[in-house]
Amino acid sequence: MTQPELHRRVRGGADTDRAPFRTDLVVAALAVLLFTTAAVVGTRIQDAHGVLYVAWPPLYATWLPHTGPGTFPALVLAAAVVLYGPVVARSLPWRPLVWSVWGASVLWTTALALVDGWRRGIADRLLSPHEYLASVDRFHDVGAALSTFTEHVLVGQPDNWPTHVAGHPPGAVLTFVALDRIGLGGGAWAGIWCVVVGASASAAVLVALRALGAEGAARRAAPFLVVVPAAVWVGVSADGYFAAVTAWGLALLAVAAAPGARAPRSAALAAGVLLGWSVYLSYGLVLIGLLAVAVLLCARNARPLPYALGGALAVAAAFTAAGFWWWEGYQLLVERYYQGVAAVRPYGYWVWANLATVCVTAGLAAVAGARRALARVPEAVRGLRRAPSREDAAVALLVTAALCAVAAATLSGMSKGETERIWLPFVLWIVPAVALLPTGHRRAWLAVQAATALMVNHLLLTGW
Repeated sequence: MTQPELHRRVRGGADTDRAPFRTDLVVAALAVLLFTTAAVVGTRIQDAHGVLYVAWPPLYATWLPHTGPGTFPALVLAAAVVLYGPVVARSLPWRPLVWSVWGASVLWTTALALVDGWRRGIADRLLSPHEYLASVDRFHDVGAALSTFTEHVLVGQPDNWPTHVAGHPPGAVLTFVALDRIGLGGGAWAGIWCVVVGASASAAVLVALRALGAEGAARRAAPFLVVVPAAVWVGVSADGYFAAVTAWGLALLAVAAAPGARAPRSAALAAGVLLGWSVYLSYGLVLIGLLAVAVLLCARNARPLPYALGGALAVAAAFTAAGFWWWEGYQLLVERYYQGVAAVRPYGYWVWANLATVCVTAGLAAVAGARRALARVPEAVRGLRRAPSREDAAVALLVTAALCAVAAATLSGMSKGETERIWLPFVLWIVPAVALLPTGHRRAWLAVQAATALMVNHLLLTGW
């Protein structure tokens, strides 16, 4: 693609609008109404019955207006991205753009975390008794710990695992065991790991979009991926790290399926290893398979599939040989889940209130763009290869797959609250929908995205 053609795509994109800007505003307003309703109804339920187990529903947070060391850097960075982000994303050469998005995402996530201070925001965030670090000392013998892992999942079993360790396959805690073994133990290093690795997910989305022939859409979405409100929970929660693993797995799958790919088999194998590893980080990430299918549909190339499956099965085989059987762990997780607060958290509230948290984590711009993405699905299915709709088709299918994963997760009943962090691996893929918004309105939407993150982090003390 020539530079003038690329600029036309980057500038044009959704300027051939099928729906007026007014509809975007209506959709955004409905998202605000949904969140407000969830907050009001949730507060009444919690005050009356105390069954939600969140202080500021639907978010796991408490009301505490505050500022901190990260306030000024966050404001400066937000202003810089809003004012210059679209121009830089449009003109910067591709590789520097990808690195810049990663670097800016690290700065944005770190600044937001530091609004709560160094200790509360980063260093001590993962030192809770419920977190993975509390169990690192129990993995002196990794083989023995893995072979007996399922014996400590249920409440009532001897030395049962803390909540987060019991609620995930052992890959999650093994990550922090590995950090400890190489001399990066403790809360500070764990927090830095989650920020730096988690922030790379934004760069991975760009790589995936370009590999699928949607470089223009990637450039339009780049500034939004930097100031995405989900960064509030990337810094610091292990789920931000999970999101990066899945994002790079999908990006490598897209690279392997791209026309003229270099070493497509190796890329597909690496994609499978990462996606397989993700399933051993969180049981719910089996739903990332929907996005993997969407990637292959966008590429119209199933040749990477056997190699990707081979990589994923290699990970499964390694864990199984070590004594951990994934399906057994999942069944025990379900039982453990309902031994806790999930037994009383009302499904009738969370099944829709979870969606209100998505409106915050993805941001109103992504919500408005998602409506446009869904409208383009029929055309995307009819002809992915037909220019100039291929970019829109790729965005539409990826966003729709992410929304389907979110819908499946909330309908399952295994996501009763705290989805602002748990769903990070899915929410990130809703953000590219902003590429479908009109060019003339993108800077305003970008400001809304940044303002949402700043408001959440300065008005609330988030639990993760």
